[in-house]
Amino acid sequence: MLTRDLISVEAGSDPADSRPPDQAPSEFACDLTAALASRPRSISPKYFYDAVGSQLFDRICELPEYYPTRTELRILESNAREIAAQMGPHAEIVEFGAGSLRKVRLLLDAMKQPARYLPIDISAEHLSLSVVALQRDYPGLQVQPVIADYTQRLRLPAPLPGAGRRVGFFPGSTIGNFTPGEALHFLRAAGQELRGGALLLGADLVKDPAVLHAAYNDAQGVTAAFNLNLLARANRELGTRFVLEQFDHSAFYNAPLQRIEMHLVSRLRQTVAFGGASYEFDEGEALHTENSYKFTIAGLHALAQRAGFRPGPVWTDPDRLFSVHWLHAPD
Repeated sequence: MLTRDLISVEAGSDPADSRPPDQAPSEFACDLTAALASRPRSISPKYFYDAVGSQLFDRICELPEYYPTRTELRILESNAREIAAQMGPHAEIVEFGAGSLRKVRLLLDAMKQPARYLPIDISAEHLSLSVVALQRDYPGLQVQPVIADYTQRLRLPAPLPGAGRRVGFFPGSTIGNFTPGEALHFLRAAGQELRGGALLLGADLVKDPAVLHAAYNDAQGVTAAFNLNLLARANRELGTRFVLEQFDHSAFYNAPLQRIEMHLVSRLRQTVAFGGASYEFDEGEALHTENSYKFTIAGLHALAQRAGFRPGPVWTDPDRLFSVHWLHAPD
């Protein structure tokens, strides 16, 4: 049973104290420091995806409540030939946030002699394991993994000589994790990398809030573990001593903003010491860890057009839970 007294959550040996003088703090350390120092507190969801977090997300995708993955897979499977026809022969695929490489297999099976596959992911360990399995199953495919944060400016390899169009693949409605401004920035940057090609984009659609609530609050608690793993990762990598039992997973649909919000809510008043400073959490105070915006088809098209894309075909499931968009990149 938790008490309601002030509890001090002291950091362990601060990695900053043992760093060589010329070694800068990690990006995670800098962003966590900024998050703890701000009000309200928030941090990028990209820090979910270490090896443990990536494995937890793969488990989320198998949950009965979590409809996006299986729905998008059905859309891709049902329309793979039509999508491959849009790509044309010898296309190069660039997948942003590649993860387990499950969905791209449906495209590869339908494509006519793909020239190359460039999976981009921030988790080197998780991507490496996925690439080994993919290359075993597609021995003739040239695969060039890119370990990078795709939210930052990318410098991709030049297209192969004789390759067809370069097609971006951004499934899973990951576009919804960005703020509207960040989404616009990402699409504009992607448009530059895909110039003359296209982007195949998965986007979750606005729907019954009860369906959304269940998807992000599963009965098995896997999404809660995924959310709390951000603090566990800080403990492992940065030497913090967050007590995970003193934070609750909270996910809810903010209807006016058309987004699911995920937070880690402090169950009591406590202090976190990190990087030579102390940060107090009041009871009920939250660290905002993720947004997941939901779209209408018209709204997604308007966003894409602002970024310079020209909307093409759209594929949805019969219940219109999810959508997959073909967006022509700027010339």
